Amino acid sequence: MCRLLAYLGQPIAMDKFLYEPENSMIKQSINAKELEEPLNGDGFGVGWYMPASSHDPAVFVSVNPAWNNRNLRYLAPKIISGSLIAHVRAASVGDVSESNCHPFHFKNMLMAHNGGVEQFEKIKRPLKSILSDEQYLWIKGQTDSEHLFALFLDFLKKKGNHFTADDVADCFQQMIDQLIHLMQTYGVEEEAYLNMVFIDGERMVGLRYVSNPAIEPLSLYYSEGSKYVCEDGACHMIPAEGNDKSVMIVSEKLTSIAEDWRQIPKNHMILVYKDLSVAFRKVQ
Repeated sequence: MCRLLAYLGQPIAMDKFLYEPENSMIKQSINAKELEEPLNGDGFGVGWYMPASSHDPAVFVSVNPAWNNRNLRYLAPKIISGSLIAHVRAASVGDVSESNCHPFHFKNMLMAHNGGVEQFEKIKRPLKSILSDEQYLWIKGQTDSEHLFALFLDFLKKKGNHFTADDVADCFQQMIDQLIHLMQTYGVEEEAYLNMVFIDGERMVGLRYVSNPAIEPLSLYYSEGSKYVCEDGACHMIPAEGNDKSVMIVSEKLTSIAEDWRQIPKNHMILVYKDLSVAFRKVQ
């Protein structure tokens, strides 16, 4: 599996998520606490937005383990952003290569995935056959994640250039519906685990889903307040005050402060709007 984190809110240095918390993303790459296999050493990726210079995100990926990347350690305290996403990978579908590292980038949009579609090889070719030429040619890697993002993007393009978080959630639902149809058509009987996060610098949507309603999805939490801070090694979300708001979505709680974290309900999406208000939608 993998671990992911996404954040939208008050500008913050990247190392406040990657290195400083007691269960930081770097620590999750070595010893994830909510996976049977705790090691996520098959590469990593971070994406962040700097709207003063570009609407498109910066993306840095590497096949090196996140805990052993000197460049990331140097960069993280110096990159300050109000919109970012990070991912550490445990390879399932696809080789260990930069093209298979999350987050996947299309125009001003980023997506990361924790989970997998079992027996993906059975549906890979028919899935690619229904993609538009643009998204078919956009795919560079081998992962189920990137192929599902391409399918999602084809649905999102139909919403036009000025879409909302609700539109993004609609397209996640359409992606799931199409995936389940393909799985049923081509005899995939094992589960699909889809913990995904979409972000475009202005809105964010997270998905916690498993195709078998009798079992539990992988862990996914959110935290909301005014700002996430780390002081003298202690990290926490400051309660909302005035107009300052921030929202974070994580595979694992970054700290043991119980009031900072709430689990996203089973087979639900969390929608974070441009004003940083939060809503939930059940997957149908």
